[in-house]
Amino acid sequence: MYVAYLTATLLAAGLTASAAIANFIGHHYPKSQADKLEIPRTWMLPLGTLLAAAALGLLAGLFIPALGTLASAGLVLYFLAALAAHLRVGDHSLAAWSLFFGAALAAFTTNLAYH
Repeated sequence: MYVAYLTATLLAAGLTASAAIANFIGHHYPKSQADKLEIPRTWMLPLGTLLAAAALGLLAGLFIPALGTLASAGLVLYFLAALAAHLRVGDHSLAAWSLFFGAALAAFTTNLAYH
């Protein structure tokens, strides 16, 4: 079980950190998503900060399990809110969302199962 927990946690942390970095550097993809979802681009830095905190929380959770549980639960909620934002504007291209949500959900469920 530990291998599944470690794999899911590291995958979710890596994906989340890459999304945070993309927001911080102003990469085209998060900008285009913000425009498509009618979210102000000024939210990119706060959303990137949330993602960075979650990635760090997942990694810290390897040593302090409660932090990993909270970080992964927060990510699941973050991506459920992202789903609502997509559906609000009628955007049904959810491939990237499902990758990130699946990783967050896997980290959460393996965290609960392992601890």
